[in-house]
Amino acid sequence: MDDKVLDGGPWTGCAVLFLQSLCPDVNLLTLYKDQQGKFIFFKVIKLTLIDSAGGLAGYEIIKVHDADPFLGVEVKFMDLAACQHFLECYSSGAMRQSISQHACRLLALAQEFTVETQLKAGTQILDRCLDKLELCLQHIHLSQPERLRDEEIDQLEQQLEREVHWPASQQNSLIQEVPRNCFKFQNKVFEDRMLMTEDVQSFANGVGRHWKHVGRTLGRECRALQDTAIDNLAYEYAREGLYEQAYQLLRCFMQAEGRAAKLSRLVKALEDCKLTGLAETILGVQLRD
Repeated sequence: MDDKVLDGGPWTGCAVLFLQSLCPDVNLLTLYKDQQGKFIFFKVIKLTLIDSAGGLAGYEIIKVHDADPFLGVEVKFMDLAACQHFLECYSSGAMRQSISQHACRLLALAQEFTVETQLKAGTQILDRCLDKLELCLQHIHLSQPERLRDEEIDQLEQQLEREVHWPASQQNSLIQEVPRNCFKFQNKVFEDRMLMTEDVQSFANGVGRHWKHVGRTLGRECRALQDTAIDNLAYEYAREGLYEQAYQLLRCFMQAEGRAAKLSRLVKALEDCKLTGLAETILGVQLRD
């Protein structure tokens, strides 16, 4: 497999699952536009992904959208094994069987529910190369999400968590353990907020030569921090040194992301770059002996 997939670093990628009902009595686009129908079919999608990706962890639904005649489900993968498991289930037909079973039960259908599917990563139609697992993983890895999770998906997730009691073996993966406006770091819960000048200063003081690595990690979900932009910052502020380069990196992130430039995103990027000590400093965590 290409080194871009197995490079030892954090693995993420994005795929869009397109669904079209072949059952005359069920139109997924119409169903999803109805508030109650939307929640029921979201539950169908969620349960299908749990079956197909091997549990609750390693992925998240980012958006569900109208792609007439299909309903598009955009999924971000944060774990290579979960993505591989999903692809194997999709390729074998197990995913379609799972969605059929959950839809029949939750929609109380009198007939079998069948669905047409298509899987894409960027412009690549993965159905054409399902026999080449490594190539599919590569396409998904190269297709990074261009957005954060929709607020509508957040609301549906919370509604689902209130109604469903997941198996005890999966409790550690539940979002409900952490309030919506908080995030978890080293098993402690911190209130999330927009980045402030003090955070930028602490980051610039401590990140040193690793600022580019952090920038590229943030760049997976921030189009303003692509490789060219990071190289331009390095060139423009070369004379001022590492502090100023790192400082300008976060300022660029904050200007581009606005209210979405959250502390949790910086801490997650630092974790991914193995810079947990700096994350502790920014959060004011008591350093361990």
